[in-house]
Amino acid sequence: MRNSKMDITQEEYAEAGPEKEQKTQAADRPPKAGRTSSIIHQTAVRKQRRRRFIQKAIFSVFRLSAVINALALFIIIYFMVKNGIGAISWEFLSEAPRDSMTKGGILPCIVGTILLGVGAILVAMPIGVASAIYLNEYARPGKVLRTIRLGINNLAGVPSVVFGLFGLAFFVIYLDMGVSILAGALTLGAMSLPVVIGSTEEAFKAVPDTYREASLGLGATKWQTIYRVVLPTALPGVLTGGILGLSRAAGETAPIMFTAAVFFTPDLPESIFSEIMALPYHIYVLATAGTEIEATRPLQYGTALVLITLVLGMNLIAIIWRARLRKRLKG
Repeated sequence: MRNSKMDITQEEYAEAGPEKEQKTQAADRPPKAGRTSSIIHQTAVRKQRRRRFIQKAIFSVFRLSAVINALALFIIIYFMVKNGIGAISWEFLSEAPRDSMTKGGILPCIVGTILLGVGAILVAMPIGVASAIYLNEYARPGKVLRTIRLGINNLAGVPSVVFGLFGLAFFVIYLDMGVSILAGALTLGAMSLPVVIGSTEEAFKAVPDTYREASLGLGATKWQTIYRVVLPTALPGVLTGGILGLSRAAGETAPIMFTAAVFFTPDLPESIFSEIMALPYHIYVLATAGTEIEATRPLQYGTALVLITLVLGMNLIAIIWRARLRKRLKG
């Protein structure tokens, strides 16, 4: 019995031997599914690393662009301050030019620039906001709306000298306004319209539709919804458009040289039909058509510095007002 058991055991072992070897070899080899998942994981890791590298590269380009813009602005301001700070004085800011504009100050130019900038915004803001309300709230999508927006976008790319010639032909000559503050403000307002319309329309699009639906659901009319809900919510963005329009209008030379500004006048304007001096045109005159260009070089840089400061000051006032409105809306 013992021998037979041993014989059976040996026979069983002989029969089971190849199967055990196959199982051992199969256990030693990694499974096919495991190898596939490992390859997929490695591929995903490589793709993720590549995406991170591309993201870092793109963000680096963005940072470099921001640094270049900030550096350019700093260089311009530093150059103007370095060359123009010596000309800044109370006499320079409070007196009119004299002695063929080689001495004296730029008070009429400052007053004229402020009047033109404020006048341009008073013209552009109501028309621009009303146009944006129509385009975003009332106009139906279609060819007419696309044509209007195409015209606005093309209007934004028209050179400023073309607006100046338009103002000369229409406001100064056809409407017989003459060279005046009114003609210049209307021309600058027309030039600022595309910027105001575009910024205001984007501000209206940012207002959630749920605000409109809730107002209409409470029984308000379409106009009441726009006036009471949409416009107050979008007001910070609307002011952004006004700031951009003011910045462009205050620094333009070509439109006002045809419609509002004159070579020299020592008097302050008495009405909206008076001729004025303006800082951009005064810089142009001193740099190109003055009697002593080199002698007035410090005055040119000083005038440019005052213009930059004036534009930044007006923008700062608008930005502070916008920030307060945002806090009030959040509160």
